Amino acid sequence: MNNVRKIREEACITQADLRRKLNWHQSRLANYEAGRRIPGLEEARLIVIALNELGASCSLDEAFPPTEQGNNAA
Repeated sequence: MNNVRKIREEACITQADLRRKLNWHQSRLANYEAGRRIPGLEEARLIVIALNELGASCSLDEAFPPTEQGNNAA
């Protein structure tokens, strides 16, 4: 799961503003926010950059927290 929606809403950024900044269709961003699709690293970075440019203050790890499973790798 990611925190994009939470960060966006706390910064008073609309989904429409964010998707326009990214030049994406609304459904793409909505699917990422809802966890129906998982963005790749490049898309995740673009989302964080756009959020910060629109007034949020977040890092990649805040928007897309590392998973516990990834921390248990041998």
